[in-house]
Amino acid sequence: MILVNRHQSSMILVAEIYVSSRATAEDVVQETLLAVLEGVDRFENRSTLKTWMFRILTNRAKTAGIRERRCQPDECRVTRDVRPSGSSDRHARRTHAADGADQWLVNSRGHPADEMVVSAEAMRIAYAAIGQLPKMQRLVVSLRDGEGWSAHEVCRLLDLSETNQRVLLHRGRAAVRDRLANFYLPDLVGSR
Repeated sequence: MILVNRHQSSMILVAEIYVSSRATAEDVVQETLLAVLEGVDRFENRSTLKTWMFRILTNRAKTAGIRERRCQPDECRVTRDVRPSGSSDRHARRTHAADGADQWLVNSRGHPADEMVVSAEAMRIAYAAIGQLPKMQRLVVSLRDGEGWSAHEVCRLLDLSETNQRVLLHRGRAAVRDRLANFYLPDLVGSR
């Protein structure tokens, strides 16, 4: 149960990269958790339990994504999430991670996020901006800033080089920062 509570939201986030809907991602996560429970006795400690779990998850999600693309929507009855434009439930439930993971919410003068982001509207804009990032940027930013993962963990999970991970994180954070700048300083941003 601790594994589910600790990792379920980030597992769904990762699975959504490979499959077409949140419902399918949730199914993949459930299948993964069952596989982990059934196979824990075969865990060989060559990596962390978390890394092992996420490797199983990505393999299952990739397989599910391939299966979805092969069949016609009518045959598979694939359903997509229907969310209002700009909303993202998975980001709205997140709390801020410790250890400075919210660094992208620092303005150009270096003021901390809690001084700059004071309204629920600004948070909605930030979460919507994250939701609109390209898949890999969204995943890296969400895992690093939303889930508090280390750079090393993200690189291992996504098979990224350290440089590529940093570039994706930087670009994603910059896009979010720009959206927040438009909210806080629309006149200044428009005149650049």
